[in-house]
Amino acid sequence: MTTINSAIDPRELRNAFGRFMTGVTVVTTMDGESPVGFTANSFSSVSLDPPLLLICLANNSANYDTFTQSEGFAVNILAEDQTEISNTFARPSDDRFAAVDWRQGPKGSPILSGVCAWFDCSMEQVVEAGDHVILIGRVAAFDTSELGGLGYASGGYFTRALETQAARAIASDARARVSAVVVRDGAVLLEGSASEGWRLPTANQSADASGGQRQRLSASFALGLNDFYIYSVYDNAETQVQHIVFRCRAEAGVPAQGQFVALTELERFQLADSAEQTLMRRYIAETSLGNFKIYLGDQDSGEIQEGE
Repeated sequence: MTTINSAIDPRELRNAFGRFMTGVTVVTTMDGESPVGFTANSFSSVSLDPPLLLICLANNSANYDTFTQSEGFAVNILAEDQTEISNTFARPSDDRFAAVDWRQGPKGSPILSGVCAWFDCSMEQVVEAGDHVILIGRVAAFDTSELGGLGYASGGYFTRALETQAARAIASDARARVSAVVVRDGAVLLEGSASEGWRLPTANQSADASGGQRQRLSASFALGLNDFYIYSVYDNAETQVQHIVFRCRAEAGVPAQGQFVALTELERFQLADSAEQTLMRRYIAETSLGNFKIYLGDQDSGEIQEGE
């Protein structure tokens, strides 16, 4: 751990920024004797020499006055198993710190226990920017660990561990079935027919698997795919097949097979597989909330998790 500005090694700081810059963070400071904090993903490096980073805060935030008038703040990058901490600091609460372990860092801001990295900063500059304010901090101290970071994108948490687990399962088991909830402009891609039943699009097993799951699905349906995340992993006891389902967004173009169906019209398209029916009902419900989770289990029962 480095505790003095002049002693910070730019190479170590560069490595820390590079590993965790896309992670979910909890930004903290002290309001007198009381700790305050909020969940943010608007965290970015600014400079290595001097060591500067920034976070953004909405002008209408209840924490606006506290942070803009503070002498410093800390950025806590959450570990893979800290989704509940992220949720706690993202919701209104009388005392967000009651449910977490923390200590004061070298510059005085709260440092949460179990995070994969933290940066304790003095306030360098406060910049008004539209409906947000940019807080630029000078890193006075930081520490990192080998823990994997928690990510958030397109309305859902994700972790490197889960992505790696799925990739290994696909690579090691020829029976693994890779499919996806492919969406575009409020519609989802389905393949099949009314007589045979509809199903989620599945990667062509003959497609080149060396490039990964996204490339296999893209090649199967001649569509560019973005925002590619794990959505469901479950086993079928009868067929002994492991199903790995991603959610992703399709670029413009006509699919090589299947058709896009508006989510509002989906009830007219009967999915042949009961597990996929359940999966799509969950997807529609989560779309309305803008918060996507991950299902792990079998075709009948399992657990809904947030990126773990």
